[in-house]
Amino acid sequence: MKLSREIKTGIIVIGGILLFILGFSYLKSSPLFDNSRQMYAVYPDVGGLQPGTPVSINGLNVGKVNDIRFIDKQGNLLVTFTVNSDFAFSKNSPAELYDTGIIGGKGLQIIPIFDGAPMAVSGDTLVTDTRPGLTELAQQKLTPLFKKFESAVSDADSLLLNVNEVLDTKTKRDLRNAISGLSGLVQSLQGSASTLNTILKTNEGKLDSSLTNFQKLTYSFSKLADSLNNAGLPRTLQSLESTVASLDKVMAKIDANDGTLGKLVNDKELYENLNNASRELDLLLQDFRLNPKRYVNVSVFGKKQKEYEVPEDDPASKIEDQ
Repeated sequence: MKLSREIKTGIIVIGGILLFILGFSYLKSSPLFDNSRQMYAVYPDVGGLQPGTPVSINGLNVGKVNDIRFIDKQGNLLVTFTVNSDFAFSKNSPAELYDTGIIGGKGLQIIPIFDGAPMAVSGDTLVTDTRPGLTELAQQKLTPLFKKFESAVSDADSLLLNVNEVLDTKTKRDLRNAISGLSGLVQSLQGSASTLNTILKTNEGKLDSSLTNFQKLTYSFSKLADSLNNAGLPRTLQSLESTVASLDKVMAKIDANDGTLGKLVNDKELYENLNNASRELDLLLQDFRLNPKRYVNVSVFGKKQKEYEVPEDDPASKIEDQ
């Protein structure tokens, strides 16, 4: 069948129109034969989100951003995006903006929620959320640190100003003199250390000999201790300890007025009686030596005995008077 020129022209025109529609849809990132759901989200700031950015759920790309435009005078932005119909989620699931990398860029992901609410359908506006990126987190963490650093620098500056005010010309001169004196002291200590090193080097042999003699002396003391140990010194000390313990018991009995010795030591009246008896015996012996006639009168020829006259300074009479 031979087609006329008009039919051929009509076919070409219709094909061109179809190709134009397909190309326009491709350029707008909106496939002509697509059953994806078109949804919306409103953000105060999209952070550089661009049309054509993939939309993901749990890391899987399920759609893309189609359009971003202002919707009011406050500058809020309406993001239009599509999500395929393969995966159902609640209409309360948030559409979250997140950083796609360190160098910048934003991505859009849906956090699926299954709370029993109606499932999201085409035309729904999802709740929104924004996850701070590394740059924002760094700013949040570093900003207080920078403020503290600035405060520390300011305090250090104030401290230096106060120090400059305190360190007048005289104080600075005294400080330099003190540092100079300290340097001289260090030099003197270095000289003393050099002298000490020289002395040690000169007397190194004597020091070695002294240390050797000290070692021998220590060894001799060790041998002496071993000899005393082998000679029964521990047994002797143990016996001495036992003797001291027995002596302590005896002294305790004496202190407790137990026994004759205890009574003799602790009874003051007995002590005075013995003292008086000893003194009287001494006087008796002295009187017997000085006046034997008082006690012994011998008459050889039967002569009549004379009566004994007591001398005036008789020591016995003093005792009787007492």
